[in-house]
Amino acid sequence: METIYFVIVVFLLSLAVFGLFVGVSNDAVNFLQSAVGARAAKFRTVLIYASLGVLLGAVMSTGMMDVARHGILTPVHYSFFEVMTIFFAVMVANVIILDMFNSVGMPTSSTISLVFGLLGASFSIATLKTIVNPSLDYNMLLNSGQALSMIIAIFVSVAFAFVFGWLIMWISRMVFSFNYKKYSRYSIAIFGGIAFTALSYFIFLKGVGNSPYMDAGIRTWINGNIQLLLLITFGCSTVFMEILHLFKVNIFRVIVLMGTFALAMAFAGNDLVNFIGVPLSGLDSYQDYVAHANGAAPNAFMMSSLMENAKTSPLYLLIAGVIMVVAMVTSKKAQNVIKTSVDLSRQDGGDEMFGSSSAARAIVRFFQTTNKQISAIIPANIKHWIDSRFDKNGIILEDETAAFDLVRAAVTLVISSMLITIGTNYKLPLSTTYVTFMVAMGSSLADRAWSRESAVFRVTGVISVIGGWFITAGASFLLAAVICLVMYYGGIVANIAFIVVVIASLIRSSRKYKEKKASENRDKDVFRLMMRTRDPQLVWEMLQKQVRRTQSDCCKFALEQFNLIIDGLENEKTSSLRKAQRDLVAAKQPLKKVRRQEMLVLQRVPRMIAIERNTWFHLGMNSNQQLIYGLRRMLEPIKEHVDNSFNPLSPELIADFLPIKRSINELMKASCAQIETGRYENYRQILAEADNVKDELSILRKRQIDRMQDSETNSQMQVNLLYLNVLQESQQLLSNMRHQLRAAKKFME
Repeated sequence: METIYFVIVVFLLSLAVFGLFVGVSNDAVNFLQSAVGARAAKFRTVLIYASLGVLLGAVMSTGMMDVARHGILTPVHYSFFEVMTIFFAVMVANVIILDMFNSVGMPTSSTISLVFGLLGASFSIATLKTIVNPSLDYNMLLNSGQALSMIIAIFVSVAFAFVFGWLIMWISRMVFSFNYKKYSRYSIAIFGGIAFTALSYFIFLKGVGNSPYMDAGIRTWINGNIQLLLLITFGCSTVFMEILHLFKVNIFRVIVLMGTFALAMAFAGNDLVNFIGVPLSGLDSYQDYVAHANGAAPNAFMMSSLMENAKTSPLYLLIAGVIMVVAMVTSKKAQNVIKTSVDLSRQDGGDEMFGSSSAARAIVRFFQTTNKQISAIIPANIKHWIDSRFDKNGIILEDETAAFDLVRAAVTLVISSMLITIGTNYKLPLSTTYVTFMVAMGSSLADRAWSRESAVFRVTGVISVIGGWFITAGASFLLAAVICLVMYYGGIVANIAFIVVVIASLIRSSRKYKEKKASENRDKDVFRLMMRTRDPQLVWEMLQKQVRRTQSDCCKFALEQFNLIIDGLENEKTSSLRKAQRDLVAAKQPLKKVRRQEMLVLQRVPRMIAIERNTWFHLGMNSNQQLIYGLRRMLEPIKEHVDNSFNPLSPELIADFLPIKRSINELMKASCAQIETGRYENYRQILAEADNVKDELSILRKRQIDRMQDSETNSQMQVNLLYLNVLQESQQLLSNMRHQLRAAKKFME
């Protein structure tokens, strides 16, 4: 029996390692997004500062492992078997949920995943125990009071962080404006002193000050003289910042890098329990059972030892810190999650990765109305002065690809660290993910980064992310509870099955993520470069290349799907038809996204060119969409026909259509090539040949109708009608191809 639990413990520790990779992929956004979004330094430099913070925070961990040991459940009432079942179920549920969110690039909270996972698994076992033993109740089995306080604090911090982020950013922009170098002569030192003091307080309170390695006497002295220390730190740091400013050092860059270090340290020190707390608690439980069970059965040995405070080995913490650093440096998923938060905070009206929603539209409309009412009572001269402070014409960015400036990055980091410090003082376990994300959203709103053109999309993004957090809570609770019950009754077989399921799901998730990113990487920087380029003529040249590529890709895609559909019909291959259906459905959103991107860029080209080419741009994009919609109309009846195993196409019909299929392939390949190269020497010839093929399709259609009228039986009516639809949609495909080619040529002229 011990061997079985040894295997479970080893797998738990393996999941801990993977959990560190997955968790860092998700939570790296907390301390990297500000520095990365503002381009405060090279990405490698930012990672170095964050890595040092992670290592120090891990080694100086404050013993938060007690949350996993007895923060949610009361282990004295649970047996070794029950505790191990709970821990195993929580880890399986957490890894699956966090990896799923990371794969779609949505930030979520590992704290919520842990708390609700433990609560769900413990609740399921507690329910079974109360049924068997009525003398037990939930208050005895669950630490419900502490769990409730953690949950309330986490969710209340959402509004708190958003409001403070908005307010402080608005005040900061009033002081510095977007041209911060012009207005920072006397204010920068004071701002730097406040920021340095707040971050120093954050580092020492959250990290070194609560470290078990610090002498108790020194800790007591610091706590007793904290106000004096803060005053001295503020005075000295203000003078130091003024000296740095005189030597032309960018104070905001210093603050951003220091804030990155501080938040990384806090993340490692406080969130480490989310990743290794449960596996280490399982290891402690196993060691206690082996040492003290004396032959007792696993379901008879009670886990009173978990009521003691955790004594985590510094070696374990150091190893965990190193793993987190490696994960942060190498994880592509971490970069994807950072991109989500940076995109939602972005200063310019760029690539909106979220769509619109009715809730977002209602919220935006309400605040627009409120803003008009408030604006009506503010004197015109005051409004003019406020607007001048938000004039983006003089914005100072570190490079052309920066999403926002260093002022916002510094404010976001300082406010995040101060709020987490306040939460620590009041013993509120605030989620670093919640605080940093909502501060970033509040600061971007105050910075007028959410224009009328982008507000609905970004509010939708915030709602989606917050909704993701709530989904995490519910999913973690339910999934952990169900898995725990299955393991409880399924025994060894269920445990082995879940091990296989976890490994298989992680391999599949990793493969799908790589495929998804491979298709996105090509366009990641091109659009941002076009939006940042200041020369309208250069923007026009880049847009021409981009539109040419979009049109040619769509043309090639349409031809590929046409061949898949016809192949599926002729050979009754449901696999080809299903693939075509998946591909055509998946193509809809990227096409809408590209259209919006290119429309935004079109506004930045020379005005006369934009006016002249606007019509042809939209006609071309409409042709792209019609190509996709036409193929979907062709596919739907074909797929239903083949799925139901109805009569196949006769060899005669297949032979009639074969020359048409070849002609369509030749024409579309020629059209795609001309669009791709921008050379339209055979433009008229392609249009003429397309008309000829359409005429041939009309002849085939007339011939098929005559056959149907001459037929004495209706047994082939279904397939004959289907064939007529194929002929009709093939004609429409050629019409859409002609429109696309014509629009592409006119747009490029």
